[in-house]
Amino acid sequence: MWKMSNSSSLTEFLLLAFTDTRELQLLHFWLFLGIYLAALLSNGLIITTIACDQHLHTPMYFFLLNLSMLDLGSISTTVPKSMANSLWDTWAISYAGCAAQVFFYFFSATAEFSLLTIMAYDRYIAICKPLHYGTLLGSRACVHMAAAAWATGFLNALLHTANTFSLPLCTSNAVDQFFCEVPQILKLSCSDSYLREFGLLLVSISVILISFVFIVVSYVQIFRAVLRIPSEQGRHKAFSTCLPHLAVISLDIITGTFTYLKPPSVSSPSLNLVVSVLYSVVPPAVNPLIYSMRNQELKDALRKLIAGCFSKAINCPSSAHH
Repeated sequence: MWKMSNSSSLTEFLLLAFTDTRELQLLHFWLFLGIYLAALLSNGLIITTIACDQHLHTPMYFFLLNLSMLDLGSISTTVPKSMANSLWDTWAISYAGCAAQVFFYFFSATAEFSLLTIMAYDRYIAICKPLHYGTLLGSRACVHMAAAAWATGFLNALLHTANTFSLPLCTSNAVDQFFCEVPQILKLSCSDSYLREFGLLLVSISVILISFVFIVVSYVQIFRAVLRIPSEQGRHKAFSTCLPHLAVISLDIITGTFTYLKPPSVSSPSLNLVVSVLYSVVPPAVNPLIYSMRNQELKDALRKLIAGCFSKAINCPSSAHH
């Protein structure tokens, strides 16, 4: 750790190590590798299944495909670098690498939350206004909504990254986190202009709160409508498409809120590490499981896809002999 007079001489940051013990570093590497491969496989399967199965070309699955793509982007921003650092026993990240992590992390997190809000709207229309579903959520409207979510993520990420990295940093270059995160970088700033970034963070949090209120209101209407469905089978089907979505939103909001709004008195590097893993690493790996476990259509399509791949693999060698 070293002092510096201005940020122009800053070429790299030091990330927080999970542990100094070599054996535990390797354990961390294998653990993260397992989680990363699980996230790649499960999100990859969902993307492939939805893209290949005609029956799943509906708004709900189109948004889910977008969500899986963002989950892949989100986990790929933080985990591979952390794994490489554990493997090579180094904790440095270049200035450009740090800025890229801040940008892509903000981008995927903002776009993902926008998508979750859109998905709440989709469920609301499907259950509360089924007769208008086709007109309100046509393919063009869905593409526009998804594009708006991605564009929101891009703009928000651009604002935060430009703002954070324009601040003079002069306390040290050690970031108290396993990836480059805005609140931790702000702690390194030596000017009052970091208040500008806090202002931006507050704007982002306000937008998230408005979205959250919209989601809650949508779900109150949805549950009132579902409880009026006479058949138990109908109720079960409606709940099975809504509950996974609610579980994903809750996981995102609880961990994110705790990170950004917890009082400094409960802040310790080890607690910050655990919480950051909960909100940055766990959701992208767990989301596909939450969505596919309760969803019969998706499970059937997945089975068909895997069975099709196996039969092709078995038939390939036999056809090659002819």
